[in-house]
Amino acid sequence: MTIPSPLDRGTYPAAQARAYGGEPRGAERFPGDADHGRAADGSGEERGRDARAAAGPAAELGPGRAVLAFDVGGTDIKSALFDETGAALGLRRTPTPPPGPDLPERLIARLLDLAAQLRAEHPDVEPAAVGLVVPGIVDEESGIGVFASNMGWRNAPIRALAEAAFGLPVAFGHDVGGGGLAEHELGGARGYDDVVVLIIGTGIAGVLLLDGRIHTAGGFAGEIGHSPVADEPVCACGARGCLEAIASAGAIARRYTERSGSPVDGAKEVIARAAAGDRIAAQVWDEALHALTLSIAQLTAVLAPQAVVIGGGLSRAGGALFDELRARLEARLSFHRIPDLVPAQLRGNAGILGAALRARSLE
Repeated sequence: MTIPSPLDRGTYPAAQARAYGGEPRGAERFPGDADHGRAADGSGEERGRDARAAAGPAAELGPGRAVLAFDVGGTDIKSALFDETGAALGLRRTPTPPPGPDLPERLIARLLDLAAQLRAEHPDVEPAAVGLVVPGIVDEESGIGVFASNMGWRNAPIRALAEAAFGLPVAFGHDVGGGGLAEHELGGARGYDDVVVLIIGTGIAGVLLLDGRIHTAGGFAGEIGHSPVADEPVCACGARGCLEAIASAGAIARRYTERSGSPVDGAKEVIARAAAGDRIAAQVWDEALHALTLSIAQLTAVLAPQAVVIGGGLSRAGGALFDELRARLEARLSFHRIPDLVPAQLRGNAGILGAALRARSLE
């Protein structure tokens, strides 16, 4: 598979590459969020009960085949063994190996180690398949990790490597896509066949589910955060006026600080200041809402989704986000079917649940 320009030139700027790299996409740290892959002593190791607690509560899929599941991020790996009842056994976070050209091989070796630990802890559970989701641009059909800046790979045959190592069928896919699948099967998107899932945090990631199936287009579909909604500012990806550069939680905090000269503790503080009468905060928040409204309106006109499920740190703004977006969509659109705006339900467990669902779907 050919990677389109400018990636082929080998001079892709770091700031641009990060936009496609998948550094826990859509993650802003609100109170209670886990510090991905880091122990309190800063060693980067999490072990035993502390690691399982940091990974969050065990989630259940319902009955089905036992599977191993791995959600790989730029900082950490979430892993679990799902038994035939659907319980997540040994759910934990561990650091991702450092990036480099040989990371695919080192990553698979690390996953094998984690699988051995999980199987030793639960010897009565025999997995029938493996689910693996990773960041970046992913060609799920061919099993290729096309590009991920924070992982350091290009055109990596990850599924083939994993199948050879595990000796089991491997379902391979994109981390955000896996999360979208989990939301559709288990979370906020249940009951809808045509859904857009938006994860809004440090960046903005998207998943398109059409007729109940994820539309990937070789890994390039769903880049809603890099859809143009204005002429400015210049986005980290190199394009102008991307939604992510205006309406992500990271952009909201950054734009407020640039205009006010006052550092803030994330988008949540900007929203609070706007509610308290801060003129600059109100302007930044209004511009973010306008950009999100325009983007969802475009998606509504083209795809007519039944629902837009919104997750990530910004979704915790509650009515300040959802009520405003509903009102603005109703004011902007006419004959269109206005989608339901629904909070995502699975949060940090969406990716690994998606990996497990993918593994269970293998015959």
